[in-house]
This record gives sequence, structure tokens and C-alpha cells, in this order.
Amino acid sequence: MGLYPEIEPYDHGMLEVGDGNRVYWEVCGNPLGKPAVVLHGGPGSGCTPFFRRYFDPDAYRVVLLDQRGCGRSTPPASDPRTDMSVNTTGHLLADLELLRRHLGIERWLVWGGSWGSVLGLRYAQTHPERVSELVLTGLATGSRAEVELLTRGLGQIFPAAWEAFRDRVPERERDGDLAAAYNRLLESPDAEVRAAAARAWTDWETAFASQAPRSVPRYEDEAFRAGFARTVTHYFAHDHWLGGDEVVLRDAGALAGIPGTLVQGTLDFGNLVGIPWRLQSAWPGSELILVGDVGHNAGARGIAEELVAATDRYRVG
Repeated sequence: MGLYPEIEPYDHGMLEVGDGNRVYWEVCGNPLGKPAVVLHGGPGSGCTPFFRRYFDPDAYRVVLLDQRGCGRSTPPASDPRTDMSVNTTGHLLADLELLRRHLGIERWLVWGGSWGSVLGLRYAQTHPERVSELVLTGLATGSRAEVELLTRGLGQIFPAAWEAFRDRVPERERDGDLAAAYNRLLESPDAEVRAAAARAWTDWETAFASQAPRSVPRYEDEAFRAGFARTVTHYFAHDHWLGGDEVVLRDAGALAGIPGTLVQGTLDFGNLVGIPWRLQSAWPGSELILVGDVGHNAGARGIAEELVAATDRYRVG
């Protein structure tokens, strides 16, 4: 079947998570249904109403949240005064646990896309008793190979756009870590430098979108661009705050006993470093579903239907 009809939350709020941060959350569907939590991508994208439609509203109690610094959470990463040192993977994992307890949930299905799959996997590895199942798409694990692919490797496929992206950083930094170089620009005290870097970063992300139309409307919002680019580069430049390279893949065995469905487009550029296959082979009890001629897009035809089919299979139990 296709996506479920649009629904509205029956409850929402702002959760005090510490460090001056307040995280927006909402709940929709059946108050007595099976709990599920949605982890958005980015890092720094924020949740949208579209995510609600992957779940049977009669069967699920669906929790959505905007991770620290993005969406309706405060303070926003777009504000240069916002302290990014308290926006790390460890903080986001702690926020999830705080929200789970706040809502009185014992265990929940974890749904994640792109960066949300990294966060969901790490949450399940560190809190396996709190995760009933995982449904993941646009797979990522936060490895250096993935960051290198997105910031440099794809330059071989989109050379003109990549040269414009590379040339925005100082010449002395162009052969180094481009994510870190961009993060320094995005932390500049000069507002014009920050704005130009945010535009260049999102222009590059738009350029390597694997399917037409190559446009992302939210990237035209200056505040969104600023917060998104600042957050992504903050994570990319620090191994996603995981404590080292390939940590999620290394600890994939800890997912044994947690059923998981991985839905991946065959044109998703993350496939070029083999992440879906490596993860599935290291995770007992997981299944990998490939959708032909689709890229990194959870809403694309084929992927959306497989994601709904997965949540339908897991709605009992």
C-alpha cells in the first residue's frame, strides 16, 4: 500500500534536556498503539509532517522530535551564539532516553533516515533493551569513508560543482578535510563569510542529488541553510562524535536479536562505499531491500512503499 493519510499530533511539547536546550516533540496516531520514534536526517534537518505517514495511525503511537539546534528546538544552530559543544551524538542519545522516560514508553520501534539511521543504530547498540525493531533508509553509519565520498569522492562525478564547492575554502585548506574547513567558515564571526559558506555547502548537496529535479526548496531559507550547514559540518568534522572511525559497523553485532529492515535505493551514492551490504552482513536478523532506479530519498516511489510495508509488518508485537 502507499503512504497513510495525513494526520495531526494529539500532543506536543518542549522538553528541557539541559545545557539551555529545549527539544520539540510531538505524538500522533493511537495513544494506546505500539510506540515508534522517528529520527530525521541531516544532522540538522528537522522533522516534517510527511514522516507521520509511514505508520498506520490506528496501530502506532508515533513520536517525532526535532534534534538539538534544528526545527522547532531551541536555541537554533542558525544563531552563531548557540553553543555547538553541547550538540553531539552523546547528547542526542541522552535526549532520546529523556524523552522516552518523559512519555512513559518502555520500548519503541526506531525509524531513521540518512543521519537518522546513524543515530538510530547507535541508540540501539547502546540501549538494545529499549528498541523493539529498526526501520532504516538512506543508510549511513558515520564513517570517514562516507564523509570523504560526500565531500571529495563525488567530485569525480560532478567536477564543475565540486570545484566551486572546494574553491570556497581558503587555498591552503583545499587538500585537507573539507568538512572541517567549512565548519571553520561557518563559525566565523563575519556574517557574510558564514552566509556564503552555508550557500556553497547546500549548493554542493543540491548538485549531487541523484535524481531530477535537483532542487531542495528548504535550502532557499537562509536560516535553515545556516543551521543545517553548521550542524552537518560540526558532525562531519568530528567523526560524527562517535569516538572513532567505523564505530557503528564495528559494533553491529550488538544489534543481534533486534529485527531490522534496511530499505535502500540502488542509485543512493552511499552504496559506493558498500555500507548497506556491510551492515546487513554484520547484523544478524536484518534484511536489506533494494529499490531500483531510486536515490537518497525516503519519499521516492518504491522506497516509501517498502518503508510502509516494513512498519506494517512490525505493528504487532
